[in-house]
Amino acid sequence: MNNLYSQIVNQKAKISLVGLGYVGMPIAVAFAKKAQVIGFDLNKEKVKLYKNGIDPTKEVGDDVIKNTKVEFTSEASDLKKAKFHIVAVPTPVNEDHTPDLRPVESASKIVGQNLTEGSIVVFESTVYPGVTEEICVPILEKESGLICGKDFKVGYSPERINPGDKVHRLETIVKVVSGMDLESLDVIAKVYELVVDAGVHKAASIKVAEAAKVIENSQRDINIAFMNELSLIFHKMGIDTKEVLEAAGTKWNFLKFSPGLVGGHCIGVDPYYLTHKAEQLGYHSQIILAGRQINDGMGRVVAESAIKLMIKNKKDVANAKVGIFGFTFKENCPDTRNTKVIDIVNELREFNIEPLVFDPEADAEEAEQIYGLKFASEDEMNELDLLIIAVNHDVFANQNLNYWLDRVENKRVIMDLKGMLNRDELESLNVSYWRL
Repeated sequence: MNNLYSQIVNQKAKISLVGLGYVGMPIAVAFAKKAQVIGFDLNKEKVKLYKNGIDPTKEVGDDVIKNTKVEFTSEASDLKKAKFHIVAVPTPVNEDHTPDLRPVESASKIVGQNLTEGSIVVFESTVYPGVTEEICVPILEKESGLICGKDFKVGYSPERINPGDKVHRLETIVKVVSGMDLESLDVIAKVYELVVDAGVHKAASIKVAEAAKVIENSQRDINIAFMNELSLIFHKMGIDTKEVLEAAGTKWNFLKFSPGLVGGHCIGVDPYYLTHKAEQLGYHSQIILAGRQINDGMGRVVAESAIKLMIKNKKDVANAKVGIFGFTFKENCPDTRNTKVIDIVNELREFNIEPLVFDPEADAEEAEQIYGLKFASEDEMNELDLLIIAVNHDVFANQNLNYWLDRVENKRVIMDLKGMLNRDELESLNVSYWRL
């Protein structure tokens, strides 16, 4: 197995990427510059787009996809041609916030059915400590008939790709790597060093690497929850949260987080993986779950604040026309899965308000499929009783003030969840302005 690395470098052994989403596809493209790569995804339509040089994720762009040497496929049997498998499938949570391991179990089954002797399988999906060795390895063994440690080896290297971020990329973020033993760790580290310019950090064990990933986003989640709680308190005090944070941020060791909606596949999900495992071991999380509760409730806070604002401004709430700008889980990214903007939509519906939603960056087909939501056109976002800026896409941030003012009726009411606009300027124009 030691010579697997040289076989990969000399293009005699292939790397496979299982799962070609926002995480897997950029990894496949990066490795294809140095090795032979098979990019596998069950979604035939997605694979067809990649083969036609189209990047539906907008992570690397159509030109890069057109020119990449990745062998895109939806045929699982093609995985037999690879010796180094990287699994990068989503790990969501169920409605009751318990981990949904079905995607990673299904991927393990597919890889197992096509696993050959002398291979290494590395998991990148976010999981709680123990999943790789206790859940994935038995599936790989059962499906392949091979023995882990003897016929094949496993490792774990948590993904750290930040969708929509053009600065923090696979190549520029230190990669945590782990292996089941020193031999596999050495090979896995060397393979990732081919593409990660920032270098690798060798974790002491697979469980340590799994734990490191799951706490990275849990820490961020807790910090944002603290900001959201401060926002709730300061609103009651009549103090502007952004102004408070700007003042506090002048201290060298003040952590610069902001209040906001916490969606996506990581920050709003990973803490539940950690607390689920803790519960199994008899420990009930207090800080982590408290943070989750606050962040999960922010859609309701925004909707209720919207109703209060309209009443205060003598708007006819029952017939109000509300427009929401932005629907994706984060800026400059087409992904609508796990967006918390849907919470605002659903809460407004409780008041019999059907808001219009406009998002030029979002995957409209995906939003309709998942949420049954049809986006409004930009032209429809006019004569609004209330305007809500929910996502700070560049396309919104680059608009001048009149773009927003011209869209709201008479007594103008604007909610700016990201604090993009200038409060003093708006208030001098008699705009009723609210931000988190």
